[in-house]
Order: sequence, then structure tokens, then C-alpha cells
Amino acid sequence: MSDDKRPSTDPYKGVRDFYPEDMAIQRYIFDTWAKAAESFGFERYDASILEPSELYRAKAAENEEIVNEQTYTFIDKGDREVTLRPEMTPTVARMVAGRRRELSLPVRWYSIPNLFRYERAQRGRLREHWQLNCDIFGTHNVQADVEIIALAASIFKLFGATDADFEIRVNNRAALTREIESKLRPGARLNDALKLLDTKPKIDPAMYAEEEAKLLTAPITTDGEGGPEITEVLTALRARGVTNACYGSTIVRGFNYYTGTIFEIFDTNPDNRRSLLGGGRYDNLTALFGGDPIPAVGFGFGDVTMRDFLETHDLLSKMPAVYKSAPTVLIATADSTLIEHASPCASVLRDAGIRTVVNLSDKSIGEQRKKAAEAGVRFAINIESKDATEYTMRDLSSGEETTGTIATLVEKITQG
Repeated sequence: MSDDKRPSTDPYKGVRDFYPEDMAIQRYIFDTWAKAAESFGFERYDASILEPSELYRAKAAENEEIVNEQTYTFIDKGDREVTLRPEMTPTVARMVAGRRRELSLPVRWYSIPNLFRYERAQRGRLREHWQLNCDIFGTHNVQADVEIIALAASIFKLFGATDADFEIRVNNRAALTREIESKLRPGARLNDALKLLDTKPKIDPAMYAEEEAKLLTAPITTDGEGGPEITEVLTALRARGVTNACYGSTIVRGFNYYTGTIFEIFDTNPDNRRSLLGGGRYDNLTALFGGDPIPAVGFGFGDVTMRDFLETHDLLSKMPAVYKSAPTVLIATADSTLIEHASPCASVLRDAGIRTVVNLSDKSIGEQRKKAAEAGVRFAINIESKDATEYTMRDLSSGEETTGTIATLVEKITQG
């Protein structure tokens, strides 16, 4: 095969390869997400990444851009149109609607699904990502809105962030819609006004005012805390100790299925000043499947923006050692004939919960230990004879050496 016909070693555009060091971080993120959700009593669910395209076409009016331009859609061998899910909310709404007679509402569910959107890859946004989704179904109570926002805030704390590192901005889609509709000029569309408001922080104020005047008879009110619905949420959050929440006058959210509280959390660091996660109340989505709508509130948090946040605030340095990809112990062998003798020793270490690797190379013990230290391995145990019953172990970070039986060395390792 000529060089120009060989496949590239690069991944498909907009997706990522996860080498061991990346996978360690991904595991840390996922496990911390799960810990946060479960600490609030959420139960985990999942579903296939494949959905019938009709699921998204049924709500195409909610966001035509995603359905028509950003989905990976194909015809399968049974002549069915199938889509790689671009979001999880329609899926969980389908699942809840399908079991509505069996579920004891309200329910708290979470998942960490793999999602796909065909869009321009950029910082914080790729064509494939994973996302923490947390939703409460079955109650109109505003405390469910507060609970969801408090859960989102708790995630940052679990990673070691402080209140100063992020800001929660809250709005209300129903109140916003009422105000805009009362000011729409004849022929102007609500969605156009919402999209314009969403761009307000990003465009020139004079340009925004000019475009707003074309759509509305008066500017959108952005004073105080935005009205009683928003004040109620902010007051309840402060009562829970969430003090970095405020009224977000330009928070719109991209999906029109939102019906009440909406919110986004922003990074306050100037190097990453962007929205990190968002969500809100959507009380009508399950009605797509028939029957009375089931009220719901939830949020989604992507792994790409999560990692960007952790890197920006140097929080990956707090990642527990258990997530490091390197093993804890190398069993270094003087020659290849000792590998068989090393295996029972490795089994004792592994049974004690110690990550252990046996040397398979023909390098000297000195070279083995050097490579292990570079890879982050903590200890090296030397096996230099088939008849040995005691072994020398070196702490590769301090140089300290200990001699003893495997049981003695296990005790030394597990005690720190």
C-alpha cells in the first residue's frame, strides 16, 4: 500500500482518542458525577445511543437546527431512519412516559450518556461527548428546581472548586416569554426575540438595541431579580447555602421545550469565561407520547466543559492517586526465567488490592526501575533468584529500601 493510501492515525474530526492518562481523568469525572448525583438520591439509568429519528422529528419545532443540520442520521438495513442521539432529554422523557403507570412519582434519575452532534468543533464543543444528565420527574414544586440547581453546584464543590470559581445565573422561560409576547411588534416572532436576547452579552450594545427595536415595542426588563418566580428560586438557594446564584437576564436556553425556571453555570475565570452547564423545567415534553404531561426539571453537564474547568482552575492536581493510570508496584526480574516465579508474588499483591505489573522485558533491574519511576510507579520489588523467600523493595520516589517477605512488603505498602 502506498503512503498516500494508508489510513491516518488521527481520529475522526471532532471526536477524541482516550489514551490511558486521558481515560484516568475521564473515569475521575464520571465517578465524581455519579457520587454527586447519588448523594442526592438519584438513580442511574441508560439507553441505547440509537433512537428512531421520529423521536426528534416529533419535536422538530422545538429546535429545528439540531434536527435538520446537526444529527447523525442514517437508514438501517430494515429501511428505518435512525439517529445517534444528540441529547438525552427526549430519551428519558420517552422512558418515563413508557412506564408512567408503574413509576412511583416523583423520580430522580441520572445518566452519563454518549451524545453526537454534527457541528463545528471548537473549545468546549465537539461532535461527540459524554454528558451528565440529572432529572426529576413528577412534581411542579419549585423546590425540585432548587434541588436540581443545588445538585449542579455541589458537583463543583466535590471537585474542589470554591463559590468564587463559578456563578449560577437563573431566569424563567415562562416569565420571559410573557414579557416578550406583550412587546412583540406585528409580524415579529418570539423565537427571533429569544435568539437575539441570547446574543446580548456577545454583541455590540448599540447593535443589540437596534435589532431589539425592530422586534419589540420596548426593551426587555432586566432589573432587580427578574420577578417573583426567579426571586423565589434565588431565596430558596440562599437558604440552602448556595450564595453564588443571581438573576441572569440574558439566560434563554436553546430548547423551546423549557416552561419555567432555566439556569446556566458560568466559569468566572477570565481564561475560560463561558457557560459550563445548563438546564431548567420542562413540563410538557412527555405529552409527545400521549397522556397528560409529566412535569420535569433537569440539567446536562458535558465532559468537555467539565475538563476545561478543571484544567483552568488547576483542580486535576487534586485527583486521587487511585485514578492514576500507572500501577503501584513493579515486580522487577533479573532475567526472563524469573517471570514464572514472580507471578505468585504478583497474585498476593493483587489480592491485597495493590495494582501490580510484572516485568516482561529483557532490561536490567536498574533500567526497569528507571522506566517505572518515569511512568509514576511507586514501588519496585526485585526478584533475583528462584529460591528467594525475602525480597528487596525500593520506594521509587524516596529511594528508601525495605527487605522482607511478600506479606511484609504488602503490609508496608498498604500502611503508606
